Amino acid sequence: MMIKGLKYVTSVLLLYSMTQGIKAQTGQLTLEECYQLAKENYPVIKKLDLITKTGEFDIQNANKKFLPQVNFSGQATYQSEVVNYGDLLGSNAAIMGITPPTLSKDQYKIQGEVSQLLYDGGSTRNQKDLINANRELQVQNIETSLYSINSRINTIFFSILLMDEQLKQNDLNKANLNTQIQKTEAALKNGVAFRSNLDELKAEIINTEMAGTEYKANRAAYLKMLSLFIGKDVTDVAELSIPETESFQSTINRPELKAFDLQKSMYEVEKKGLSSGYLPQVSAFFQGAYGRPTLNILENKFGPWFVTGVKFSWSLNSLYTLSNKKSTTLLNQQAVEADKETFLLNTKIDLAQQDENVKKYQTLIRQDEEVISLRASVVKSAEAQLSNGVITIHEYIQKVNAENLARQNKILHEIQLLQARYNQKFITGNK
Repeated sequence: MMIKGLKYVTSVLLLYSMTQGIKAQTGQLTLEECYQLAKENYPVIKKLDLITKTGEFDIQNANKKFLPQVNFSGQATYQSEVVNYGDLLGSNAAIMGITPPTLSKDQYKIQGEVSQLLYDGGSTRNQKDLINANRELQVQNIETSLYSINSRINTIFFSILLMDEQLKQNDLNKANLNTQIQKTEAALKNGVAFRSNLDELKAEIINTEMAGTEYKANRAAYLKMLSLFIGKDVTDVAELSIPETESFQSTINRPELKAFDLQKSMYEVEKKGLSSGYLPQVSAFFQGAYGRPTLNILENKFGPWFVTGVKFSWSLNSLYTLSNKKSTTLLNQQAVEADKETFLLNTKIDLAQQDENVKKYQTLIRQDEEVISLRASVVKSAEAQLSNGVITIHEYIQKVNAENLARQNKILHEIQLLQARYNQKFITGNK
């Protein structure tokens, strides 16, 4: 029966429960407000600020490559042999009255160097471009994750609406039964009805109340799940605003598509950066030192000296792997494009299914209206038959339950139709 179906729906929806803090809130909630609140409350939202700050630090670190670089070094050595200038000059030194210097075998040097990068072949610029591209991709991935929450919100939100509408119908059914109880009690006093008729009606009232208890319990469970998602306490008396049926654009505009494009762009930045690997690097430098010997090796004593100038380095080793790296980057881009096409295909399949669901529920609602009209006519006739003693109270209750079930089915199909339309909006990504 219908209650068994509700138990199944409940067991499925309970899988969406989460654990988040709860804040106080009362009043009416719209579906769009739930989307926004869930997005703000979801823990992953905190990563957006962290990604931004991390990217800023990485950019600053990349720029510092062009700041002056300072290095210090020192050494103390002992040599087994040094240049003997006396041997080089021979007897000529005595003739000319020259005393050749003698170098010490123990030598010392403390040196400091300041270098300034002038040109790095575009390596730093490419590094910053890659940092920015990766940051945009991470942000978009989080946006994609946040967007997926909307599907869960849809399921919970429309389940609460379903419970609300079924509770209303259940109250109407209970009111009708109470009216019949009043008539039966009056007939019992006049001796034209049996006590069993009254008891059977009261038993049916209890069945109706039991159904209402289950609807309320389900509603409370869904409200708790919604509270956890949006970070605010939605009380049992809170009302949800029924969304309007809106047309949607069939163009797919999901955040995942932008993530795919950003991934391809990042590989494009990597490909452009390969050229910096085989370009020269140019820098200016200044070296200052103190030790023995100095640059004037003819004087074997301690002293300061300096050297300054421009130097460059040029390594062509990256050319060996350049072609393979370009091919790898191209293959990665093609893989991303294949993932994008797969996503689009799956999305179109999901959208086609929802389109058929919309058509199905529209047809079912029309059929529900026909059934309700016929069932209502039967119940109206049954009331007259019951008053004239043509049918039993049990037969009357069966006809009343059949009408109630038809109305409950229509309520279910109306909510399912509304949810299917919003599923279409979610699948296409168009708000």
